[in-house]
Amino acid sequence: MSKKITLPFTDEILKDLRAGDSLLLTGVVYTARDAAHKRMLEALDQEKPLPFDIKGATIYYMGPTPARPGRIIGSAGPTTSGRMDVYA
Repeated sequence: MSKKITLPFTDEILKDLRAGDSLLLTGVVYTARDAAHKRMLEALDQEKPLPFDIKGATIYYMGPTPARPGRIIGSAGPTTSGRMDVYA
C-alpha cells in the first residue's frame, strides 16, 4: 500500500517515512542533474536567490530527456545520484 503525500514535504511527513516505503506523490517534483546542482550551489555561495524554494522540495535526479519529434519530453529515467553528493 502506498502512502499518499502532498508535496512539499514537511517535518511531520518525513518523520513517519522509512526506507522502502512506497509513496504516491502529488504536487511539484523538480528535476535536476549535476550541472543544475552546481549552479544552485554557486548561487547560494554568492547569496543569490534560487529559482525555487528548496525547503521541503523534491528533486528527481533525472537523466537526459531528448524529446522525440512531436513530443515535449523524452524518457524520464533516473541518473546516478552519486554525482550530486558533492552538492547535497
